[in-house]
Amino acid sequence: MAGTGKPMASKPDPAPTPLATRAAIARAGRRGTLAPLKVLALLTAALALLAFSACGDDDDDDGGGGGGDGGGSIAFLLPETKTTRYEEQDRPNFERRVRELCPDCQVIYANADQDPAKQQQQAEAAITQGAKVIVISSVDVKSAAAIVERAKQSDVAVIAYGRLIPDADIDYYVSIDPFKVGQQQARVQMEAIQKAGMDSPRVVMINGAPTDSNAKPYKDGATQVLEQEGAEILESYDTPDWSPDRAQQEMEQSITSLGNDGFDAVYAANDGMAGGAIAALKSAQIDPGSRFVTGQDAELAGIQRILAGEQLMTVYQPIIDIAETAAELAVPIAQGEEPPADLAKDRVDNGTKNVPSVLLDTIAVQEDNIESTVVKDGFLDVSEICTGKYAAACKEAGLQ
Repeated sequence: MAGTGKPMASKPDPAPTPLATRAAIARAGRRGTLAPLKVLALLTAALALLAFSACGDDDDDDGGGGGGDGGGSIAFLLPETKTTRYEEQDRPNFERRVRELCPDCQVIYANADQDPAKQQQQAEAAITQGAKVIVISSVDVKSAAAIVERAKQSDVAVIAYGRLIPDADIDYYVSIDPFKVGQQQARVQMEAIQKAGMDSPRVVMINGAPTDSNAKPYKDGATQVLEQEGAEILESYDTPDWSPDRAQQEMEQSITSLGNDGFDAVYAANDGMAGGAIAALKSAQIDPGSRFVTGQDAELAGIQRILAGEQLMTVYQPIIDIAETAAELAVPIAQGEEPPADLAKDRVDNGTKNVPSVLLDTIAVQEDNIESTVVKDGFLDVSEICTGKYAAACKEAGLQ
């Protein structure tokens, strides 16, 4: 898909390991349909160590690859479930890619439900169970530094997934550029406002959780564009937990204080919060389509609201590529190898080091490019988008 290619070479390195060869070939194109999600039981530390030892013996018996095809244990720790992408996209795509690269590898999965202490416990448990690498999207990026420190004490590598962990000795970082995402959202919003013939629009901003390292760059990127284009930011909220319910309350507060006609646009940092803001607008008898509501994550509900004319746009993060790239870094580490040298070419300063990173491109999605982005890439199917009351809007948009 245009704009979401990974910054890596199209050919494998000379004399690659069998794993690197498989990864390079697989990255040349889309990997096919998703395999059914297989829920793996968490093993005790003793059983995990025995399993890893057995995998190594099997690899020696096969005589091919010097350990490159052996098993290993990978922890995949996600932050919450209110944002639907984590369970519906990130987890299954990560686990599928691990299975493709290493059928004998074990994924230790856990979701922290927005609880930093719970995520700390999950990381400790994963280390105890023999994880060789932790792939983590932090609930609280500041407190996650303690998880990194604990992992390093046990010689466990850490890959920051989606959210950069500042001031910590992380090994890799896989994400998008959040500042550019904020700019994308605001540019689309301002273009629509200007097309509608409005000058100096008044904007309410509903931003992400302050515990997320991406929230401030989203906000800063959007603010830069809005101010450059002459918009006035009337209210700006930092929303704990990216909560749609909290976003609805914030929008209700803004409507109460500003009045139904006291603002022209709503910047919402993601689709979940956009849904909350739109619910508040509807409750106040305000047509959400008249307020140019932004979003992000290309959630099913967000795409459907775009088709219904309630939400202006969303941002499609190449979540499949992000998940697969994280797996392609994690698997060789779990097997005691180095990841392919061409994979993490970017560098991001997290305050401790210039972290080897993969930063993938994002796409602004509106009604006219839903099919060429999220549908074409296999992220969402027309059959799940165009259900019930959205069937007519789909037909009008040419989605069949």
